[in-house]
Amino acid sequence: MQNKKCPFFNICGGCQFDFIGEDYRTEKLKKLPKIEFTHDAIWGGVGTRRRADFTFVDGHFGFFKKQSKDIVDVNICPNVVPEINSVLKDIARLPWRGAGSVLITKCENGIDVAVNSDIPYFSADFKNAVEKLPPQIIRFTWNSSIIRKYCEPEIKFNNKIIPYPTNAFLQPTVETEQILRDLVVKYVDGAKHVADLFCGLGNFTFATNATGFDIVGNGIKRDLFKKPLTAQNLNQYDAVIMDPPRAGAEKQSKELAKSNIKRIVYVSCNPTTFVRDKKILENVGYKMNVAIPVDQFIGSTHWEIFSVFEK
Repeated sequence: MQNKKCPFFNICGGCQFDFIGEDYRTEKLKKLPKIEFTHDAIWGGVGTRRRADFTFVDGHFGFFKKQSKDIVDVNICPNVVPEINSVLKDIARLPWRGAGSVLITKCENGIDVAVNSDIPYFSADFKNAVEKLPPQIIRFTWNSSIIRKYCEPEIKFNNKIIPYPTNAFLQPTVETEQILRDLVVKYVDGAKHVADLFCGLGNFTFATNATGFDIVGNGIKRDLFKKPLTAQNLNQYDAVIMDPPRAGAEKQSKELAKSNIKRIVYVSCNPTTFVRDKKILENVGYKMNVAIPVDQFIGSTHWEIFSVFEK
């Protein structure tokens, strides 16, 4: 770990830990939930985040100050990939009015910028400024309106190319995405029929030849929060992959608890809801045989947890 500091640490509120500091890993490990992990933590690399949520308020662009609604003007961030930093100054100089968020994502073929704001419109001078942005910004949207689009942004899971919808979920780094995918493939090996619940755009789906389920993305369109797969639905599968949002998968876990599924691979981005769902599964005889913390939300207090339950 490098012995230096992020220039914005303790000024901007984007990170709770100085991810460049020499004590970063020691401090972040203190935020792990009190469960029995079977492996050491897997650490993401500095400057590997391929997406970041920025904020604009009344002409200022950047991150909120720590414990404040004021904005730290940011035109470079050590936590994101170089491709984003290369266009950040140009984006920061746009004639921002009102307030909102700006999700900037590095795709396979360029940069995608998605503005989300309560203001439904953008000004003519803003549109003109966007049209002058560097060509590596291949799509720029304001809410549902496309201001500029050179081509369809794409992402890649291994060698599978997927169109990237505006504001769609992605793992924050390519490095940790691959690590999680490799782990999932390893622990569903041998299963002939796999269900990938909350599959998103298919990070795990294609690699495991699974049937995907989600509201959006490449799976069967099904809202698993409102209509989880029943135990009867689940019993046709040999294994289940589950990667829910931060709200976890309480209703789906209760159905899994009634099923004959022998192996559940659960990837969680929220230790609190993970512990809740873990109890549901363990109460009916599942045992957590694998538990690995992954630092893919670099600089934050958040941990990703990879786990395998079997009975």
